[in-house]
Amino acid sequence: MSSQDIPEENLPAEQRGTHAPKPADDKNPFADPGLPPHEHRIQDIDERAAKRSERTVALLFTVSMLATIGFIASFVAIPHDKSIYVFPLGHINAMNLALGLTLGVALFAIGAGAVHWARTLMSDEEVADERHPIEASPEIRAKVHADFKQGAKESVIGRRKLIRNTMLGALTLVPLSGVVLLRDLGPLPGTKLRHTLWNKGKLLVNMNTNEPMRPSDIAVGSLTFAKPEGLDEHDHGFQNEIAKAALMLIRLEPEAIKDKRELEWSHEGIVAYSKICTHVGCPISLYEQQTHHALCPCHQSTFDLADGARVIFGPAGHALPQLRIGVNDEGYLEALSDFDEPVGPAFWERG
Repeated sequence: MSSQDIPEENLPAEQRGTHAPKPADDKNPFADPGLPPHEHRIQDIDERAAKRSERTVALLFTVSMLATIGFIASFVAIPHDKSIYVFPLGHINAMNLALGLTLGVALFAIGAGAVHWARTLMSDEEVADERHPIEASPEIRAKVHADFKQGAKESVIGRRKLIRNTMLGALTLVPLSGVVLLRDLGPLPGTKLRHTLWNKGKLLVNMNTNEPMRPSDIAVGSLTFAKPEGLDEHDHGFQNEIAKAALMLIRLEPEAIKDKRELEWSHEGIVAYSKICTHVGCPISLYEQQTHHALCPCHQSTFDLADGARVIFGPAGHALPQLRIGVNDEGYLEALSDFDEPVGPAFWERG
């Protein structure tokens, strides 16, 4: 319905002036045809039609919310390896199909709702504005603020509360789709990175022989690698656990140990340190017998194993964690506790 079909008394009382034609002159050689008369929409003069449009927009935003909830439910409920047959596509992953459809509907419904809102309820009056310099004068800034307030008024967002509330709901829920996808990064680590398999009474097992070790098995100046008792290389989680629990044993002369705590936590000069470099987690495997320095082969971080394994060179952030050890009643080396700090890269300490 156009304004020509609307009785005069039903047309809105307040109308902006149309841009009148301007003839050509010396300054502007081309005539300005102006703008055609504005034609009002049915929603401008019939509140029932406006309400129908409002309900349509609200319905689309509500559909978007339901689709977002469906996206989250699909991600949680559908097994990632389940497939279904869809003609003519054949067998496809059920989760991927559900996620694609629900997210597509959620985004489409928001877009369609916004377009329908703009086309039926927001002002559609064409306004001509004269070109102006790029710099913003106080008058221009005042005009922009006034235009913004006028646009907010014409958007009827304050008066059409149903549209406003459903739009806010849809825009609030849609980002949850991306947040839920973060679940694919894996389960939250919790405190697992702060603890290892070492605990009081756990025997130190030689990595090469898989046999518990006695102090006599470790010679002065030697470097030996150990793992916790009960950890087998064929276990499903072996790599995850050994990445935290890998241990290196060095036997020093007790008088060569400079750090007081290191000496207290050792046994007859045998000290146990994490094998995992505190820079980016590489395994340390190079030992210099004369200086008691351990070198990480990845980025050359160097630790003084006779002085609390402090960093003396390289990018490592802090000293290697030490494991407190002792000997049980049968004469085997055992752990007296877990590491007192997280092993590996320094950023885990701040996690």
